[in-house]
Amino acid sequence: MMGGGERVRWRGAFLAAGVGVLGGTAGAAAQTPMSYLRSFGPKGEVTVTLMWGLLALSIGVVVIISILVLFGALRRRSFPAFRPGEVLPVTRSPGGLGWIYFGIALTTTILIGLTVWTVAVMAAIEEPAEEPRFTIEITGQQWWWEARYLDRENPFREFETANELHIPVGEPVRIKLRTKDVIHSFWVPALGGKTDLIPGQVNTTWLQADHAGVYRGQCGEYCGAQHAKMALKVFADEPSQFAAWWNGQLKPAETPPEGQTVVRSGAERFRLRCGACHAVRGTLAGGDLGPDLTHLMSRTSIAAVTLPNTVGDLSGWIADPQHIKPKSKMPKLELSGPELAAIRSYLLTLE
Repeated sequence: MMGGGERVRWRGAFLAAGVGVLGGTAGAAAQTPMSYLRSFGPKGEVTVTLMWGLLALSIGVVVIISILVLFGALRRRSFPAFRPGEVLPVTRSPGGLGWIYFGIALTTTILIGLTVWTVAVMAAIEEPAEEPRFTIEITGQQWWWEARYLDRENPFREFETANELHIPVGEPVRIKLRTKDVIHSFWVPALGGKTDLIPGQVNTTWLQADHAGVYRGQCGEYCGAQHAKMALKVFADEPSQFAAWWNGQLKPAETPPEGQTVVRSGAERFRLRCGACHAVRGTLAGGDLGPDLTHLMSRTSIAAVTLPNTVGDLSGWIADPQHIKPKSKMPKLELSGPELAAIRSYLLTLE
């Protein structure tokens, strides 16, 4: 059995053929963002190998059984004539038991081999090859992902964001998972398997991307009406870009200049109408029921990857979130046109 730090690197001929057909590099993840047939990190690599092995074996079993069934159905045998009421002797064809023994032995051997392989894969993905430098604490909520970046050496360099994670290329990252409500499941298929978020329990996993790119994740456990719209993105950045992003996230929001009347009005209206649920560091808005919006405009999407982060979609989300994600906890505030414009103008400054 392999140790936790070891990685399985080999692939069978069937896997090489499958990867050759799929082709491409990490950019292919954008075309099939939720595909689990390829992996772009060491954790997913061993599980993808196991998946292709099981798939090949399953196809082989179906083909062999189909051939045997057709052979038995089409084979013609001559039977001796008998008269009505005559008792026929029960006979056993010679060699029949041998095939049964052979089948039992072959099946048992294969199942034992698959069990050993599966346990070896589980051992290989239990821990990364090296100790992660930092941890991301993710809290699942209906229906979005809260992410807090933890620095074990300097707690003052910790911050909170939502729905979009950034990790450095080629480095493992520890992920701590908890939930505030129901069971969720953290799943970024291109980088690894699912890990559940259980109420009252903290589960731990890890991610590593060996190629720069954007990898889509999804809640893998039905968690309510908007389960399908509880997605996330993982951005794998080069180490220098990741360090710059982290340093940028530590900065508080800037106070609107005196001359920007609409933006200053929007900041005050945001504090009064939205600050009970959302936080913007450096201001009096300190709510924790919704995502931290300190660097909202540094994100490419809103509403847990439901909408792109554009001016039009941001306006629609603020105006009527229940139309986009019914039963979500963000209420329709019945904002007037000037209020909506002012709040949107302020949010557009949160970079």
